[in-house]
Amino acid sequence: MTHAETRSEMAQELLAQSKSILAEGPPDPARLNRIKGALSKLSERAELWSETDFPNPSLEEKQNRFQIAQDAESGLTLYLNVMRPGKKIPPHNHTTWACVAAVEGVETNRLYERLDDRSVPGKAELRETAVVELKPGNALAMGPDDIHSVVIGGDSVIRHLHFYGQPLETLSGRISYDLDAGTCRIMDIGVKTKS
Repeated sequence: MTHAETRSEMAQELLAQSKSILAEGPPDPARLNRIKGALSKLSERAELWSETDFPNPSLEEKQNRFQIAQDAESGLTLYLNVMRPGKKIPPHNHTTWACVAAVEGVETNRLYERLDDRSVPGKAELRETAVVELKPGNALAMGPDDIHSVVIGGDSVIRHLHFYGQPLETLSGRISYDLDAGTCRIMDIGVKTKS
């Protein structure tokens, strides 16, 4: 079996397993941890996510996002993010659950809680609650309202699997936060997804 065939088969297994888990009830932390575990198993197969099949981004772009698999019925969507050192994504939520598992390299995620009462449009106060170094062997699960930021440090390109309850391209209500200014706004999609 080729890498492409193995990758496709394993991605479809992840979708099926995740749909089964979610059929039991809402995506609570326990169910998301099970999905995160299934995603981690896929991320351990580093040979399936090579630069040959998924090229590094240009120096200017810093990120390539590839859609790997999607279940049209449920919306479950799996991506591979390939990011260069220096890439930063400000604090944001997803409005759907998300799981991230490292294939290669380190991605620093900072997690936040929102402190303000949301009564003033465009204003927000966040407090950092944790730092998670995502590297091969670990993964992160987040609920729809969880807030995180991403920084790619070091000197190597990273490859991480991102798995969402809905396609990123449909998430029009995501919020991006500016910690220094104490503000928030609707977040754009960022880089265009490649197929």
